[in-house]
Amino acid sequence: MPSRRVEWVVAGALAGWAAARLAGADRLRFAEAWAVPVLSFTPQVTAGAWVSALLLRGAGPAAATAVAGAALTAAVGPRAVPSRQPPAAGPVLRVLTANLLAGRAGTEVVAELVCRKRADVLFVQELTGDAAAGLARAGLGDLLPYRAAQPVPHGAGGSIYARYPLRGGPPAAPVPAARCTARLDLPSGQFVQLACVHAAPPKPPWSPGATARWRSQLSALPAPDDSPRILAGDFNATLDHAQFRRLLRRGYADAASQAGHGLSPTWGPQPGRRPALLAIDHVLTDRRCAVLATSAHRLTGSDHRALYAELRLPAPHTQRDQASPAAQ
Repeated sequence: MPSRRVEWVVAGALAGWAAARLAGADRLRFAEAWAVPVLSFTPQVTAGAWVSALLLRGAGPAAATAVAGAALTAAVGPRAVPSRQPPAAGPVLRVLTANLLAGRAGTEVVAELVCRKRADVLFVQELTGDAAAGLARAGLGDLLPYRAAQPVPHGAGGSIYARYPLRGGPPAAPVPAARCTARLDLPSGQFVQLACVHAAPPKPPWSPGATARWRSQLSALPAPDDSPRILAGDFNATLDHAQFRRLLRRGYADAASQAGHGLSPTWGPQPGRRPALLAIDHVLTDRRCAVLATSAHRLTGSDHRALYAELRLPAPHTQRDQASPAAQ
């Protein structure tokens, strides 16, 4: 029967998707140009697999589809379950990251969100000169008086705004994935290394050169060291990308996934109130930090949602400060 053949085609496609995701097909250089954009939609395909398992009439196709759905659920399901957090006993740090879509996002909305969430640090991507002026007019300087900025003569760059003093630093990577880096000095005497991330997107889709550039930028991001480090921004990557999971294995935790919100999307193809599709904005912390809460928030005029994370840092004695007498 033609309908049975169609059902087997659907089941085979879903089984192939599950195999590609579980095997990490995007790790293979000959396959990454197509696998990276395709695997971004694994959460949606997971939901589609379960719907198909219910709708397919043939016992064989339905069973094969259910197996694919179960395999994909094993990969994406943990993101929706809060994880046990380390026993961090340091101060709480509230961070917010926002991609302004080349300065088109409403600056008043960003400043209001900083005020409402009582953010201590704001990571901004695609910040133009006009948008920076708009943030200043909206009162951001009163909330977060310290700033470290990426030196960009023209166009959009990255910037970090903070409640506490910042010390600028050299780029954290030899490629421009870390658009802006700084050291945040806290009132407790601790410090935190910060990096505002905006990795080049792997587009146009199916382009080997674009995918290789994206991969090299993510791989060059720094690993955690003795002091707590936070990477935040637009990684143009999801947890279904092997390169992003490799970055996590270097010692980071994805804050949204730790809080059970890892399936909340932060980007959609068009600005406005259209549904977001992919979770490509992230706050990464080293694994000594405890994630207390995360949330995503609409940004008027941007195709990204702002991502908020509330973190508890490790106790001061777990951080070796090179400036301490014992280190001299």
